[in-house]
Amino acid sequence: MKQKQNAVVLSQKEIATDIYDMWIGTSLAADAKPGQFLCVYPKDKSTLLPRPISICEADAEKGAVRIVYRIAGAGTREFSGYQAGDSISILGTLGNGFPVEEGRGKRVFLIGGGIGIPPLLELAKHLKGETQVILGYRNSALFLQEDLEKHGVIYVATEDGSVGSKGNVMDAIRDNGLEADVIFACGPMPMLRAVKAYAAEHRIKAYISLEERMACGVGACLGCVARTKETDHHSHVHNARICTDGPVFEADVVEI
Repeated sequence: MKQKQNAVVLSQKEIATDIYDMWIGTSLAADAKPGQFLCVYPKDKSTLLPRPISICEADAEKGAVRIVYRIAGAGTREFSGYQAGDSISILGTLGNGFPVEEGRGKRVFLIGGGIGIPPLLELAKHLKGETQVILGYRNSALFLQEDLEKHGVIYVATEDGSVGSKGNVMDAIRDNGLEADVIFACGPMPMLRAVKAYAAEHRIKAYISLEERMACGVGACLGCVARTKETDHHSHVHNARICTDGPVFEADVVEI
């Protein structure tokens, strides 16, 4: 059930250049699912729209949600200045998450690129099979790899070759001779296209979380859509609303 709340910042730190790690005290933690997101509202009203940020972790017992985000504009720059005790306005929990049951007891690829890495952590905590985590970064400024190491075997690719495989996540998979029964992925569109092609070639079921600019975050504005095979029940065209029908989709259902 969606709720808008005035929550409180519990802690915040910068974990890589322009990438911030924030814990928020909120009752929304009780309902948060891997792959869902929050809309975070800037206090500066000139920025107008909330910012969708994926849930990195949720601790229902402590009543806390973790978000890890990159400064991308005025809104996220404002958030980066928040300190413990500050109020923060959020709407959540939003979107459909990863189908955890599809990966339990199986060989799984968790594939993340850049700021698409954070939602993999909560997902990794729920899987009980052979979890292989393939992470793509631009350079040696890694983040969240130590958290993810607790829940799977880590493989890293960097564009400059400073850590792990030189290139992208697909290079890391090839370099290490990795295989899987199911794939969960989140990251930039070129990476997701490569994941979709790989899954089709190897006949592996894949679920991808689409990153998209959103306005309302609740499906009303139709501002974030993906082309699909099936007709959307809301708009009656071959589109799906990423904020409500997604952000997670079966890879072979969406055209990217």
